Amino acid sequence: MHEISMNNIWYVFCLMPLLCSLLKISALTYSITTSQSLNDGETIASEGGSFELGFFSPGSSSNRYLGIWYKNIPIRTVVWVANRQNPLKDLSGTLMINSTSSLVLSDRNNSVVWSTKPSNGGQDLILQLLDSGNLVLRDNRDGNTDVYLWQSFDYPSDTLLPGMKLGWDLRTGLSKGLSSWKNFDDPSPGTLSNGIELGDYPQVVMWKGSRKFFRGGPWNGLRFSGAPELRINPVFGFEFVSNQEEVYYMYQLKNKSVITRLLLNETTSSRQRYVWLEAEQSWKLYASVPRDYCDNYALCGANGICSISDSPVCKCLEGFKPKSAQSWNAIDWSQGCIRNEPLDCQRKHGFIKFSGLKLPDTTHSWINKSMNLKECRETCLKNCSCNAYTNSDISGRGSGCALWFGDLVDIRTFSDGGQDLYIRMPASNKDRPPARVVVIIVAAIAAICVVLLVSYCVCRRKTKLEGEIGDSITECPKEDMDLPIFNLATISHATDNFSVKKKLGEGGFGPVYKGTLEDGQNIAVKKLSKSSGQGINEFKNEVKLIEKLQHRNLVKLLGCCIEGEEKILIYEYLLNGSLDSFVFDRTRGKLLDWPKRFNIICGVARGLLYLHQDSRLRIIHRDLKASNVLLDKELNPKISDFGMARTFGGDESGETTKRVVGTYGYMAPEYAFYGLFSVKSDVFSFGILLLEILSGKKNRGFDHPLSQNLIGYGWRLWTEGRPLELIDSLLEDTAIQPEMLRCIHIALLCVQQSPEDRPTMSSVVLMLNGESTLPQPKHPGFLIDLIPGETGPSSSKDPCSANYFSITSLEAR
Repeated sequence: MHEISMNNIWYVFCLMPLLCSLLKISALTYSITTSQSLNDGETIASEGGSFELGFFSPGSSSNRYLGIWYKNIPIRTVVWVANRQNPLKDLSGTLMINSTSSLVLSDRNNSVVWSTKPSNGGQDLILQLLDSGNLVLRDNRDGNTDVYLWQSFDYPSDTLLPGMKLGWDLRTGLSKGLSSWKNFDDPSPGTLSNGIELGDYPQVVMWKGSRKFFRGGPWNGLRFSGAPELRINPVFGFEFVSNQEEVYYMYQLKNKSVITRLLLNETTSSRQRYVWLEAEQSWKLYASVPRDYCDNYALCGANGICSISDSPVCKCLEGFKPKSAQSWNAIDWSQGCIRNEPLDCQRKHGFIKFSGLKLPDTTHSWINKSMNLKECRETCLKNCSCNAYTNSDISGRGSGCALWFGDLVDIRTFSDGGQDLYIRMPASNKDRPPARVVVIIVAAIAAICVVLLVSYCVCRRKTKLEGEIGDSITECPKEDMDLPIFNLATISHATDNFSVKKKLGEGGFGPVYKGTLEDGQNIAVKKLSKSSGQGINEFKNEVKLIEKLQHRNLVKLLGCCIEGEEKILIYEYLLNGSLDSFVFDRTRGKLLDWPKRFNIICGVARGLLYLHQDSRLRIIHRDLKASNVLLDKELNPKISDFGMARTFGGDESGETTKRVVGTYGYMAPEYAFYGLFSVKSDVFSFGILLLEILSGKKNRGFDHPLSQNLIGYGWRLWTEGRPLELIDSLLEDTAIQPEMLRCIHIALLCVQQSPEDRPTMSSVVLMLNGESTLPQPKHPGFLIDLIPGETGPSSSKDPCSANYFSITSLEAR
């Protein structure tokens, strides 16, 4: 009995440290006091269980940070970080309240890693995490629990939560702005920041470094001028406060069961609102800015106006002309516009009303909240430097006065919403007819012109038909070409008059038919649809390019035909059709074992290498995807569809375009967002295609509870050390795992966010042959499927193609 008693005492003694630790963790559930500390491995939870404070390592980094995240969301989503610029290198971090009423985070050497400023608190202090996500330090003896000595909401990271203020405390000079994480692995401040720019008329601005990148505009009583979509909604309410003490924007949840956050995303250069969908266990993108090309700050220069529905998008305000006509015509709008007629202060002036605008940059503006619109106009007229005016508050019938001095910068139009702006003009310009009268006159003239044009076309068509009877001779564009010419009668006969039974498929260009010539040769006939957005330029482009290309992994063009309104391309017929009909089909996919898939991967890579480096022309395809890879009877791949391709000289590496073409889901981020394309854009598309061949799944429309798309899923598996889980289940019996793993590695290298990090196709070919050491891939750039339906023509049969659009959105974490 004595021996048993001694053993029990020994066990209790040995377990005492563990019991104390458990008691300590339990005591730290909701808060810590001056006599306690928080160590790595321990956490503080908010009382309602919404948020949690503790130590974490972001992404693939081993560094340790003190942060706050959602407690009940399986995807760890960090909303605040204390030691952003000074990470801990091990698990020794300790947080405590010191003798100066400051929060202090220290390492194993008791060196201060992060701390708050000393406060005038007493000895009975408590650090508490609230259910709002706000970490607060307060005096426990103070009966008012809403009085804080310090709070994390005053020092945002990259996330704005409900109840947080984005703006300024004018009493202390404290700026409460967002700054992005550098990347998924590094929460230190990136180049992107977001806050309120102070002045007579405060406005919301996003900066890249010190450069203005996006401007949300001033508050107009209802919303920010540049955010007409910000309206009463069932998810959240919002307010803007501007007084002697504070200037800030804040939103609050109407339904407490909704979880939403605003995130400043360095990877996508955007500010995004996400909503947590419990049923799908994922974050869903609700809104994002910049929303389109016209949201780029000062895109059209001084006194220019941007309209996303126009082409080109920039034009000068009425009464203005390009400062440099040569630059303007070259699509360089940076120099902006100047007045047609300089203002003369000795002469009479008036104003022209512009509607549906985002108000100009308010840096050089003045505001008076008590004036009405008539008084505002008179005040502007009295000051020769005043160029425009409007109501500062458009709620109700409108009130207040805002004046602009100097150039008018960063104006855009909105199809729905926007504001009125009255721009000063010389008297000779102001007395124009009312807009309604102008519309009636223009409509009448247009109607007459249409009647005359129709009459002319009918007569012309009749004459042309009479001249073409019995004539079957056709012409292809012949500049620098040596290509067989087919007449329409021959092609019509070969396809049984374009019979539905002969139809192979249809894309934005038009239908594709199988045909058989009189000598028995099978052909594929690509017929330009009259409703296609692609016209004669794309048609000629494809003819000129592919006629000069000769490679076993490029589809061969046999000839062409233009007769009347018909525009037709004749290709070699490939028995097995397009790759997407195999790789995304669970039945036909069984025919593609791993050796065949690897052969297709290598063939496409060789074809792209030829286009980028070895052909007479340096060509960027711009629409590489599974439906544009055709398979012959031996399942050898051939790249097709060159209607969107671009050529370069030997010393050129890329270009910028205002006309983004291609297919959503395959586009590189820099191309989809900014129109920047290069050989690295094709490399990104190849990486997507490689992931699809490996997985048997489409990148666009990929559905997984923890990933927005196939790239995100592949990256998650890679970082978690489970990359082979990406492989198509049809390949389990034929898998050569080292080769598959190498292909996954190459695909992730191809889809890296930065074009400079992506390999060239010559390097990819070497990698596929096992002749190159592979570097570790960096974080990818992946487009989220957030656009419900793109408009514009397609270059292939892919229903998700979109050859013309301006912007899309992404998510980094």
